[in-house]
Amino acid sequence: MVLILFVIAAFFVPWPWWPVVLLCGVIAEIGEVVWGRRLARRMPAKAGVETLIGRRARVVEPCRPDGRVRIRGELWNAVCADGADADDTVTVVGEHELKLEVEPAGRSRRRGSSQREDAAAASDRFS
Repeated sequence: MVLILFVIAAFFVPWPWWPVVLLCGVIAEIGEVVWGRRLARRMPAKAGVETLIGRRARVVEPCRPDGRVRIRGELWNAVCADGADADDTVTVVGEHELKLEVEPAGRSRRRGSSQREDAAAASDRFS
């Protein structure tokens, strides 16, 4: 991308300097590629159902407690302990065996409970 800018700039520079401008553009482009690869290597890949936690979803089939929600254009089976009607907005708070645990949007997550307690409560609810 940087190289394109330097090529355009070379059109506006007189003869003895336009090769220097192009050479600087090539060097800048190489630097940009090296920097981009290093940055991409440091960032972990984000994939899987864990990326849905914290996102909002729209209820398609009423969750009382089991139902279905649409999130990012996909339909997911969901469980909502408090219940949610069709077209309600819910927040994904967890998952168990590819079933999303959701709660009505606007409600805050329990505070002070550890992840182990949350996992144990979720496994009891899905058993």
